[in-house]
Amino acid sequence: MKRDDELAYAFLPETVCRKHNRYGEPIDLTARSGLSPDESLSINGNESVGWNPDRNKQHGFHFTADNCIGCHACEAACSEKNGLPAHLSFRSVGYVEGGCYPDYTRINISMACNHCDDPVCLKGCPTRAYTKFAEYGAVLQDPDTCFGCGYCTWVCPYNAPQLDPVAGHVQKCNMCVDRLEEGLQPACVSACLGNALDFGVIETTPERRTQTKTELPGFPDPAITKPNIRFEQTRSIPSSFTRPDGEPLKYQLSDANRYLPQVDSDKACAARQWNIAELSSRENPLVAFTLATQACVGAFSILFLGDRLGIESLAALNQTALYLPFLSGLLALQAAVLVLSTLHLGKPWRFYRGFSNLRHSPVSREALGVSIFFGAVSAHWLFALFELDWLTWIPGWMAGPLASFFGWIAVAGGLAGLYFMVRIYRIKARPFWDHWQVGTAFFGTMLSLGGLAIACVWLPQALFDPGSHQAIVATLAGVIGLGLFIEAAGHIFHARHLKRIGGEGAAAQHQQSTRFGNTYLARNVLMGVNLAAALALALGTPSGWFGAALWAASGISIATTAFASRALFYVLVIPTTMPGAFFWRNKAFEQHARETRLANMPQVGVVADAH
Repeated sequence: MKRDDELAYAFLPETVCRKHNRYGEPIDLTARSGLSPDESLSINGNESVGWNPDRNKQHGFHFTADNCIGCHACEAACSEKNGLPAHLSFRSVGYVEGGCYPDYTRINISMACNHCDDPVCLKGCPTRAYTKFAEYGAVLQDPDTCFGCGYCTWVCPYNAPQLDPVAGHVQKCNMCVDRLEEGLQPACVSACLGNALDFGVIETTPERRTQTKTELPGFPDPAITKPNIRFEQTRSIPSSFTRPDGEPLKYQLSDANRYLPQVDSDKACAARQWNIAELSSRENPLVAFTLATQACVGAFSILFLGDRLGIESLAALNQTALYLPFLSGLLALQAAVLVLSTLHLGKPWRFYRGFSNLRHSPVSREALGVSIFFGAVSAHWLFALFELDWLTWIPGWMAGPLASFFGWIAVAGGLAGLYFMVRIYRIKARPFWDHWQVGTAFFGTMLSLGGLAIACVWLPQALFDPGSHQAIVATLAGVIGLGLFIEAAGHIFHARHLKRIGGEGAAAQHQQSTRFGNTYLARNVLMGVNLAAALALALGTPSGWFGAALWAASGISIATTAFASRALFYVLVIPTTMPGAFFWRNKAFEQHARETRLANMPQVGVVADAH
């Protein structure tokens, strides 16, 4: 509510604005969305409509870097207004620093949600917890709809959505729309001591300001989401800036007069290390889920398609007594990792909401594809069971075609699920993932682990009777070798790509080659050895105990390599987020706090590294 003695600086300024923003979109959002200009935001149950004449125009923040003194008053005002716990902060002040004494320069950056024209959080959220309103252009998030998957925190380049591991859901800046309806500026703007934060209709230059730039040293590429924030920075600044947090990045002025991220060799690890313990992260359930799902889809698809394509060695496996028990094992494994991935959510009991955004979210589409795969394999197993002579509930002439029909559905659903699993990680805000290598890794693992799963069941008897099973052994070794080759080729091109593009991707690759260098080297060597072993097994079939030992060693090596590779995939990624500062958004401090038990003190603002 507006106070009777509200001071003048707290009110929204009256502005004369342009019709279109710099992205070519109308600033009047009713023209863009077709919504009624008299829409109520129903804030705190209040159905009244604000009187602000600009309420249907896109608003945004303006930050004057020259004025910010790093007092964090904006953080405090935001946290107090929203009643946030110590471990959350919708707005945070980070900084970059450059030069040397006595010509030392520090640029503070106060950042919250930028209520973008193209909000990737809205498109990525599987529960449709996000909505972009015509009123003020605010992108609002409903914590009661969210089930805590945290995908929006991955795709946002600005780290605006905050996953609360205690409450189990995401929250973020809501532009203080309740204050805007009263004609007041957001709490952070009103609290700014240095007059660095301004707010108003986007593209409007605030009073006593001369610039409305879209970039600042350390600010991610605005082309990703078209953010509604503008900057002013007129002081002369150095050509290079470093970050105060643990990320091995610096920002160098390019020939195009832009500050681009580069690897900071002074902060990056120089020696090659193992750091195997650090491969464990809060994404361990996703490591298990992705690997197991790819193995299950691969194993079923290899057997089913091999039979339908007339590959005799694979068709013969479908006729053995092991086929249905093998499918039972696949279903049990898939069910287990589905439960594991559900428990990974902040609010697992809301898992059903994951199908709500099939129009936009790859998470929803992946969940649907994997669910179709699981259901169709179950139906295929059931009707294949009815084909047995001792079960006569359904005639054999009917059970066979139904089993085949659901088998095709399972293959289609599984491959679609893996395709959208790849799309989940093609995130512009995470350059280490944004490469086609994700596809070669996931589909390569589908073939290698899928073939290995089949081999674990059928090869024990084949190795001691090589005459009748030689074709099966060669076929499975060939499938496994193909998967390993696809994955290895992707890794080679991926490393070259990351070094070429620079920035966060190159920093992640540098970490992979140094901080995890020995693990990375061992992974590559083992992958090459596994590929050579698969080729040897495909060309010749060792029998007896020697053959069994070779297959066992290769299987253990392939599985170990897959887990190490997938764990690296999650722990190495460096997002294009704003620089962390003393506490907030500083992963190095969070790790230090947990190691030294500072995290046991609630006021430190660090909680358990889990959903």
